[in-house]
Amino acid sequence: MLWLGLLAVLIVAYLILHRIYVQRKTCTSKVTLYGKTVIVTGSNTGIGKATALALALRGARVILACRSKQRGEDAARDIRRESGNDEVVFMQLDLASLKSIRSFVENFLKTESRLDVLINNAGLVAAGRTEDGLGLIFGVNHIGPFLLTNLLLERLKECAPSRVVNVSSYGHDLGTIDFNCINTHKRLALGTSNMDLLNTYCHSKLCNVLFTHELAKRLKGTGVTCYSLHPGVVRSELGRHMNSWYINILKSIFEILIQTDEMSGSQTTLYCTLEEGIEPLSGRYFSDCVVRDVKPEAKDDEIARKLWDISERLSGMA
Repeated sequence: MLWLGLLAVLIVAYLILHRIYVQRKTCTSKVTLYGKTVIVTGSNTGIGKATALALALRGARVILACRSKQRGEDAARDIRRESGNDEVVFMQLDLASLKSIRSFVENFLKTESRLDVLINNAGLVAAGRTEDGLGLIFGVNHIGPFLLTNLLLERLKECAPSRVVNVSSYGHDLGTIDFNCINTHKRLALGTSNMDLLNTYCHSKLCNVLFTHELAKRLKGTGVTCYSLHPGVVRSELGRHMNSWYINILKSIFEILIQTDEMSGSQTTLYCTLEEGIEPLSGRYFSDCVVRDVKPEAKDDEIARKLWDISERLSGMA
């Protein structure tokens, strides 16, 4: 259990230093979104739902792209009531299914004339595989958003200036990309212990940053810009599939230190969605509404291109 104690100490140390030395910032943009359409994945709960509510309050037509029909419809009803905006609709999307992603895009393109912002917010920490045989964390956190984004790019270009916002995590700094493991096992890493799953999650968040880095290069001159980010740290359902005793330990550590307000946790997502003048920073990573530098591996052109090529193949695009 030594590793668990060490992990707890590191997490507490990080959060204390973060609280002391980093002044949390909020999105102060006054931009309204009347006549604009935004997709937010994983928006039936947590930061995703708070983000969708904030955008609905600004007048956007908001598409809640979620796996659960019941929870998605309930969330849409809640947001319509709280925002007074009737242009909030649920559309079913399961990022663990390439078929579901393609079906969602087909339905969206048939029924919606605009797409101004795509927010890839959904993510999970769980063992298992997708219906297409990918590691579940790899499939849902990276391959699914990769395919979804690429299938919607033409509509985003038609509505330019438009944006893609990829919710990553500060955990990307602990991630690595093992291409041998991806090619052999269609996973980012092996192992199913809680520590293994957390490591794989960090690897997937590095994928988000690299995807954004490469996407920005491919979108240059199109009027579509993209950003990755670390959202606020809040209690969420991210680890709901992990062992309950482990989650309870982490919750007890976070009880005092963690930021509990989902709306506060959505501020950097909102900043990357709304802030004017950040277009020259396309492809960059943000935290606390400020652009941040990333480690060399997270902005390596060769690694980013290789990940893109493998992602095309595994998503059925190549």
